[in-house]
Amino acid sequence: MEAPKISEDGLVIRAWRPQDAAEVERACQDPDIQRWTSVPVPYRREHADFFVSELAPAHWKNGTGAPLGVFDQATGELVGSSGLIALSADRAIAEIGYWTAPWARGRGSATAATRAVARWAIEELGVRRLVWRAEVGNHASRLVALRCGFTMEGTARHDVQDRDGGRRDSWVGSLLSGDPTDPGVAGPGSPEARRAAAFSRPQPDLFAATPTGEIKLRPLEERDIDPITATSNDPETVRWTTIPHPYRRDHGEGFVRDYATGVWLRGAGALFAIGDPVDDAYAGLMELRLHPTRAALADVGFVVPPQARGRGFASAALAAVCAWGFTALGVHRIGWWANVGNEASRRVAEKAGFTFEGTNRAYLDHRGERIDAWTAALLASDVPFNGKATA
Repeated sequence: MEAPKISEDGLVIRAWRPQDAAEVERACQDPDIQRWTSVPVPYRREHADFFVSELAPAHWKNGTGAPLGVFDQATGELVGSSGLIALSADRAIAEIGYWTAPWARGRGSATAATRAVARWAIEELGVRRLVWRAEVGNHASRLVALRCGFTMEGTARHDVQDRDGGRRDSWVGSLLSGDPTDPGVAGPGSPEARRAAAFSRPQPDLFAATPTGEIKLRPLEERDIDPITATSNDPETVRWTTIPHPYRRDHGEGFVRDYATGVWLRGAGALFAIGDPVDDAYAGLMELRLHPTRAALADVGFVVPPQARGRGFASAALAAVCAWGFTALGVHRIGWWANVGNEASRRVAEKAGFTFEGTNRAYLDHRGERIDAWTAALLASDVPFNGKATA
């Protein structure tokens, strides 16, 4: 199999050469490349020499892959890598992989190179199904795949092995022969692009003013497990939510350690602990949930422990979380639902600016029973908010 030389969008995409080793070594010191790919860590010069001089040529010789380097056409500088990391014997199925050098990010080079390699694989090699996969949480790679026309097919559980010998889930997508490689989606400023940028970074802290001082909304921490467990056994919490009852400490441990971190990793939303203005102790929980298929929609849920009720924390926190959803994630409408009769939750929503919309009959499943729910919504075009987010 002969390696191509593709010139497109100011890039040259070609087979690796021995003299590329120094730049490969430099690029692979990047924490993101080490986090999301299988390159050795620590990455040394001998690893780069082996890759460009032995491993990559062997894939071409054996027909098992098509590793390619991406370079700036004007300067010759390394931009990244984009190629086929696996190729079936009949060339019908291939898997694409790519990374971008840290100094070349933000130029659209990964998308341009991936489109070019995908077209070459389909048109010249006859690949009929081109597979993309990335570990769940690699939002930058997912955004490139979307922009190149890949259809997201789902999550493969325990699909990849991490450096500690464990197994992690991966996202999987595909591009078929005949699919457009420039679908015109997920462009700059789109909800997909904004969410990729947000969820590629650590969860931010949010701040909001209350009558007793400024509260901080922060990611959940180990110290929140015990107060979450206590709150979840409060009679009012049990009455109005579907939290397991009785609620044990291991429920709280799983909620903080697995559920909350998993929501952020998947880009499905965010859970925030409300910190008391005095000592940042747990004073409630606020969750923003993004709709899985409709980027404009989200909904909220919140729980406040007895000692923090009536202090204005929940409504201020709700406004701050909604402001963050509108500005950082591109949401247009945030919904609120509560059991009919939950006056305290309704007051919180209305103080935060939500407009009451009515009653949805038999809308919620409450401990095995279908019940009516109140509904309200806040739109991005509604009144300004008092919340702010800092990374």
